[in-house]
Amino acid sequence: MKIIITGSLGNVAKPLTQQLIAEGHDITVVSSNESKKNEIENLGAQAAIGSITDLDFLVQTFEGADAAFLMTPPNMGGINIVENTINAGKNYAEAINLTKVKKVVMLSSIGAESPVENGPIKGLHFIEKLYNNLENTSVTFLRAGYFYLNFLNDIPLIKNAGIIGANFPQDAKVPLVHPTDIAKAAAEELVKDSEGKNVKYIVSDELTGTDFAQVFGKAIGKPELPWIEFKDEDSLNGMLQAGLPQEMAELYTEMGRGIRTGIVQKDFIEHGSVVDGKVKLEDFAKEFAGKFNA
Repeated sequence: MKIIITGSLGNVAKPLTQQLIAEGHDITVVSSNESKKNEIENLGAQAAIGSITDLDFLVQTFEGADAAFLMTPPNMGGINIVENTINAGKNYAEAINLTKVKKVVMLSSIGAESPVENGPIKGLHFIEKLYNNLENTSVTFLRAGYFYLNFLNDIPLIKNAGIIGANFPQDAKVPLVHPTDIAKAAAEELVKDSEGKNVKYIVSDELTGTDFAQVFGKAIGKPELPWIEFKDEDSLNGMLQAGLPQEMAELYTEMGRGIRTGIVQKDFIEHGSVVDGKVKLEDFAKEFAGKFNA
């Protein structure tokens, strides 16, 4: 199959590319970074260097493809983040429509069924609606859990204050995922026969704030590490002090509130809370400890 992979050689796209090449597929990787060209080609893929905001580039790249893995960057520009994300989705949808690609796997997220109280995820909500309207194209909405890698942002807090936390309580259960589990699920969906529009959750573990503190605390030699629930205002201010742009900090605060109220997890629970991923939090904790001690 001729398959297009967006996301450059990021945490999901690179292992996805490697797996599909190993399976014998013809892979083109889309990247906006010219310096990635050699690395992409060294993997055995073709490099398409350009911007996903450029519709003509996308049409040229998607022409003749059997399937495409579509993802939008998590922070497009620092301001108007949700709007920019939706516009990228519009470009993808238009390119798919013009080139008649028959199969799309979209990297979406838990919470994407809601248009409110989910922070940056709301952009994915509207993109899912766009892809739902694609005619004669099978779409799998691959709704991923909260990335393990996001916990690396908590390392300064643990080092400086001896705590870990967010603006949701210690007993809130959060669906989590490792990028390699997303890549495996995406590879499977891209090559299998399917019709219509389908939602698939990819989650590696489902744990609470108490679990996060215990697992990471044990891994870094701080077994008494506590989980602290922050007020929304304190959570926002903490992210701003850490250097996050105002709009992104506000969106992440909203997402934490959505986890606290259960809006973000609601549809995952209603779909049966299936945990298919293989990489557990204890496995990732070794990686976390390596970064912490570096």
